[in-house]
Amino acid sequence: MTDKPMIRGNICLNSNGEGCKAAVRQQIALVKTAFAGDAADAGEGRPRLALIIGCSTGYGLASRIAAGFGYGTATVGVSFEKAPTESRSGTPGFYNNEEYDDRAREAGLVSITLDGDAFSDEMKTRVIAAAKDAATAAAKAGGKVAPQYDLVIYSLASPVRTDPVTGVMYRSVIKPIGKPFSGRTFDLVSGAISEVAVQPATDDEIAATVKVMGGEDWERWMDMLDNAGALADNARTAAYTYIGPASSWDIYRNGTIGRAKEDLERAAFAINRKWVGTGKRAWVSVNKAVVTRASAVIPVIPLYISALFKVMKARGIHEGCIEQIIRLYRDRLWTADAALDSAKVPVDTEGRIRLDDLEMRDDVQRETDAALLRITQDNLETEADVAGFRHDFLEAHGFV
Repeated sequence: MTDKPMIRGNICLNSNGEGCKAAVRQQIALVKTAFAGDAADAGEGRPRLALIIGCSTGYGLASRIAAGFGYGTATVGVSFEKAPTESRSGTPGFYNNEEYDDRAREAGLVSITLDGDAFSDEMKTRVIAAAKDAATAAAKAGGKVAPQYDLVIYSLASPVRTDPVTGVMYRSVIKPIGKPFSGRTFDLVSGAISEVAVQPATDDEIAATVKVMGGEDWERWMDMLDNAGALADNARTAAYTYIGPASSWDIYRNGTIGRAKEDLERAAFAINRKWVGTGKRAWVSVNKAVVTRASAVIPVIPLYISALFKVMKARGIHEGCIEQIIRLYRDRLWTADAALDSAKVPVDTEGRIRLDDLEMRDDVQRETDAALLRITQDNLETEADVAGFRHDFLEAHGFV
């Protein structure tokens, strides 16, 4: 087991299993504290069987932990991980999944984790069967869970996707559209600030990114689950997205990622059109900026997140993935009113759930913008929370 991170170009090439597992236990503890004293026992209107597509890290992992240890929900998780070998550590998600399964079993919770390509129809078929397996496991434990998912979280973060219909593999890119982009970033190891230039995406690259990161696969999941009778009458599904400040839009919202996220929102409307007259509902949830593998390598984003963290922590309103998902469940999807009526879930004018409300507050954005203008190599560590960014990045790989 290695205890030193191998970081190249803001990408960590290894992980520490014991550290990953400790971070999972910490999130479980936070959920237990947050839900303590609430009627959070998977009562009427709350989830009994959840499917988390992309369950192993970040928002997906947090979604599984909050459902299982907040509501006592049986969960089926899907991710694609690599186990450790004699010469290499496993992926962080491998250890995270292992720890979640162990702690769920210890707590008497049903937990089924499936490893493989979430984009494939084969995995979708396995997940349909897993609903029945979860119901059987719950019955053996003296509980009662219907073999239908009433919560589906779509939180995939893969750079490639093979279309299950055509067999064509597509690869996503993080590029601007229409014109070159340049912006500042910093090296996680040395702290050195540098200017990064990115050329605009080609039409093929834009289309490929939408195929990988857009809403097509989410729609396919919902169609196959629904057609197989694997969705409950009151099923709710949410996919995660990010908008961010205007200063990042040239590389993000107006770039290839943003084009894919627009397609994710299109998919939410398409799914809901199919579900008109049923009790089922789909949302896109706009979450706040957090440290991920992707955010560490996108120009502008590491500096922005570091400055943002400093501002939000000073105001006592900073949230990580687990705090965001606790709020998604308690203050959005399953408030007292919304638990029994999905039409009462709070949304913006575009029908989106907004968990980035604190990040996008006018005062927070003004101070963050001002800090970004002040940042130089000499004052980076004081004007921005670089230490916090590093901590979250290393923690995600088990090195904290």
